[in-house]
Amino acid sequence: MFEPTTDPAIVAQAVAVDGYAIVRDLLPPAELASLRCELAPWIERRGGSDEAFMGTRTKRFGALLGRCPTTHAMVAHPLVLAVADHVLRPYCVRYQVNYTGVMHLEPGEKTQVLHRDTSLYPFMNPAPPLILATMWAVSDFTAENGATLLVPGSHRWEDGREPRPGEVVRAVMPAGSVLLYIGNVYHGAGANRANAARTGVALQYALGWLRQEENQYMAVPPEQARRLPRQVQELMGYTLGGVNLGFVDHQDPMEVLNGTAGDGQGRLGDDLLTVDRAVLRLKVADAAVRPRPRYQVEPSAEA
Repeated sequence: MFEPTTDPAIVAQAVAVDGYAIVRDLLPPAELASLRCELAPWIERRGGSDEAFMGTRTKRFGALLGRCPTTHAMVAHPLVLAVADHVLRPYCVRYQVNYTGVMHLEPGEKTQVLHRDTSLYPFMNPAPPLILATMWAVSDFTAENGATLLVPGSHRWEDGREPRPGEVVRAVMPAGSVLLYIGNVYHGAGANRANAARTGVALQYALGWLRQEENQYMAVPPEQARRLPRQVQELMGYTLGGVNLGFVDHQDPMEVLNGTAGDGQGRLGDDLLTVDRAVLRLKVADAAVRPRPRYQVEPSAEA
């Protein structure tokens, strides 16, 4: 577990080697209190699910960048973005927000099956990082209340390799801390055997040329996005994802969003050419049917 003052390169190295890292107390107490207040009415009104994978006693909702202003600073936190630079930038000109959501586990929730977030995309494993995920602890994450389960090193596994109980750890951390993990690490929510709920906020980043899991342009439509900080607009994808990638009527989407595009043909990323030429290009050597892997495995240790 790292301190907030840790060099991001050291945190990124842990993520590269183990597939995850925890930074304690990254969200200041005042911001944590504000976040709890912003989330409370949405948690109250949200119903549960009848889908086992999502959790029958888990409340989930997204669109957080439009609903919870505190998440603006969280999604753009310098340490988190510095780690994302290390993990994702070698493979893209820009990365983007992939998903925002709350996982509110009520007492009695069962252990979620272990899975990979990158199973959304048809890449066999092992693969370069496609997603860097974060889970912010809004309440303490304990062994009893459903702390996230992880399988260290599983981002390097071939498809078909199943986790064993001794390989699964719990990401125990105090409220205000953040768990960062690569999307093809096996993980899942733990069982909540406590008498109080466990709440986490997930903010994920993906390579800028991938389809986002949560459609940010509908979750936070343009008329609302115009009021957000420019850095948040960029992270959401309201900008070019690369040279000529994601333009609107041959205009930069950031200029279209903010009403500065004008009538002429816009510049479509010439300033990104240097970065574009340094991107690592993926070579797909094979393809085969690979069902999404999901495994029910109980943990035996803490992270």
